[in-house]
Amino acid sequence: MGIHTPEAFAWPVARLGDAVRELVVRTGIGNVSMEPVQNFAVAADLGDWLDWAAKHLGCEAEPIESTLRDLEHDLACAFPSLIRISDELFLAVLEARKRRLCVLMPDLKVQRIPLADVCNWIRQPLGEPQRLELTPLLESAGIPPVLRARTMRFLLNDQLANKRFDQGWVLRPHVGANTLGLLREAGAIQNAGALVGSHTLQYLLWLASWAILGRLSFEGRMDRGWLIAWALLLFTLVPCQSLTTWCQGLFAIGLGSLLRRRLLYGAMRLKPEELHHQGIGSFLGQALEAEAVETLAVSGGIIGLLAAIEIIVAGFVLGPLGLALAAWCVFVAAVVYRFLRHYHRWTDMRMALTQDLVESMVGHRTRLAQQKREEWHETEDQALYGYMGVSGQVDRAGAWLIAAVARGWLVTALACLGPSLITRHDPPAVTALRLGGILLAYNAFKKLTWSCADVAAAYVACKRIAPLFRAAGRPEVLGDAPVARSELEIGQNVIEADRITFRYRQQGSFSLQACSLAIRSGDRVLLEGPSGGGKTTFASLLSGTRQPGSGLVLVHGFDRHTLGDRKWKQVVTAAPQFHENHIFTETFAFNVLMGRGWPPHASDFEEAETVCRELGLGDLLDTMPSGLLQMVGEGGWQLSHGERSRVFMARALLQRADLVILDESFAALDPENLQIALECTLRHAKSLMVIAHP
Repeated sequence: MGIHTPEAFAWPVARLGDAVRELVVRTGIGNVSMEPVQNFAVAADLGDWLDWAAKHLGCEAEPIESTLRDLEHDLACAFPSLIRISDELFLAVLEARKRRLCVLMPDLKVQRIPLADVCNWIRQPLGEPQRLELTPLLESAGIPPVLRARTMRFLLNDQLANKRFDQGWVLRPHVGANTLGLLREAGAIQNAGALVGSHTLQYLLWLASWAILGRLSFEGRMDRGWLIAWALLLFTLVPCQSLTTWCQGLFAIGLGSLLRRRLLYGAMRLKPEELHHQGIGSFLGQALEAEAVETLAVSGGIIGLLAAIEIIVAGFVLGPLGLALAAWCVFVAAVVYRFLRHYHRWTDMRMALTQDLVESMVGHRTRLAQQKREEWHETEDQALYGYMGVSGQVDRAGAWLIAAVARGWLVTALACLGPSLITRHDPPAVTALRLGGILLAYNAFKKLTWSCADVAAAYVACKRIAPLFRAAGRPEVLGDAPVARSELEIGQNVIEADRITFRYRQQGSFSLQACSLAIRSGDRVLLEGPSGGGKTTFASLLSGTRQPGSGLVLVHGFDRHTLGDRKWKQVVTAAPQFHENHIFTETFAFNVLMGRGWPPHASDFEEAETVCRELGLGDLLDTMPSGLLQMVGEGGWQLSHGERSRVFMARALLQRADLVILDESFAALDPENLQIALECTLRHAKSLMVIAHP
């Protein structure tokens, strides 16, 4: 079927909501039981609408960031996806195979389209200005008409190679909702099935080879045919073992990446109250435990799973001895539980030591100045003494586990098999098969005991990072479908707070009670009060970081459930107090533009440099060898207290919010720089609220 125009295969913008839902239904990456999404309003921001529509259906819309040079390569691995090929037309891509895209058409039929044709549809309107310039040039050069189109294509591809393409969106399972879809996307289910199947087949073949060898040995004869069959079985084990190792690696990589995504998303979903009572040592401990879950659970867990499969296979071939194997498994479970209990206690003490050590390192100068010298190490010595005692218990439990389980099974099983060997009650092949089952279970118990420490560590680590894992599943307030963002006129309300109350604990005293405020477009509000008076708490309620216990907060006349979390933060942005704000280990540009879309455009860099220089950071930018692209590090690259405060101001101003809240941001500035920063803030903030001490 010849393809000439995209109209027959593309969805019109008026049916974009239907296209998203059909993609989710066909691929099973979201919650198709949700109500149909409202179709796209042309005046709204397309990226915001797609993000809302995907989350409404239980998935995510991830923008495709590519260039026209790499377009074919990137689109070939980005599916399911929506690709914008013109202002009014979108392609709904189900999958890509052999340089062709499987496209879902508006009539719900699937059509395979060459990837090169889709890329040409995208490039053609983008290269129209260059085409008009090159056409007279090619005609004057006397290039034959047969070669002119090909020459034009090469020239356009060269000139447009570095032009960005950001009008595509990949649909992914939501990291906090659809666990089954995430496992399917990561290939964990397929790889786990292949792993179990190949490993089971491997040991069935191994037992079959044992049956042949045992029969020949007990009968005292060498049959050439049986020897060839035995050799073929051994050779067949090689590809099965290779497949098992390959599937194990793929399963570990997929599951590890999925775990990292979920924990990162969960960390971003934590509430402020869940963070304030923990120190940096506790966060470091959680990071270490997350690493332990990925490395130990995946490696040790897979080994333990394979060992369990081997024990099950051995139980089937042992016959009456299977009862002895079952009883021994109960004994092993009791031993493992004892080891796990000691290991849990040891881990808790180890993590407490880590937290105390890191906290002591952070406050080292305070400790040197204010604590008596003879008391510097008293707490650490007591903690280490207790830690050594618990470590001894873990070592003894682990040594007994390793020494007793596998060897004890071998002695017990051979004692049970002894009468059958002496009386020759069973046929030789059956006896050999049971002997192979005993050795198979012996090797399985050895693997199980060696992986027990990894599994125990992963189990304890899972309990410690469970809050992060559960936080990823918290529902996000999406609000209604995004609409066009209108410019507010002077005097219109940006935010209204009506008799809001808040307290940090359910039974605690009120931090705020019956507070009301209205901020209009163009207002400049100064909020003063004593320390501990609730200024920062009030600002967090306005910015949406916290939710009031009672009362009403409206942005543009809408509450949070109507507007949604994402839109709320686009309208109201805040620069928290200095101790709650951070410089990240990235470039200076990332730190000031992190509230904008990433990667940034050239205009974003220009605007960021303009704002930073207006805030008085020009000398700092001139000092940095790489300018805006200078890596600044977590502590700030030679940044003073005042310079970091102005970085936080620039970060808030560059988000172009309707209301900017600055919480004690000017406190670290001298009078001259304060005047410069204040003038810049007043120029760039549409509405402004400044929190300061009297």
